Amino acid sequence: MAMKIRLARGGSKKRPHYSIVATDSRNPRDGRFLEKLGTYDPMLAKDNENRVKMDLERIKHWLSQGAQPTDRLARMLEAAGVLPKKVRNNPKAALPGKRMAELAKKKAAAAEAPAAAE
Repeated sequence: MAMKIRLARGGSKKRPHYSIVATDSRNPRDGRFLEKLGTYDPMLAKDNENRVKMDLERIKHWLSQGAQPTDRLARMLEAAGVLPKKVRNNPKAALPGKRMAELAKKKAAAAEAPAAAE
């Protein structure tokens, strides 16, 4: 059985509230789960201690049993010190899109035109 530690969404429209759960990866996101391991409330401030609550002992147990955390949960567990920090590199994230690149070229050409006329 492929185990996952992931977020299950609750709350109303535009007011999300997530439960951290251990479940079979084949189950739906908000479907059946084996154990609730904590909560995550993204509506709270980032420095609020109630934003993320996790039962670290049970999470460590499930990780030792072979459960794989999702990307978002892996980041939370890295912040909590349960998982080692992972090096991430996305060099394309800093590059402008097509439209902004075109505007930058036009702006550079416009800046050169008056200087060349003198």
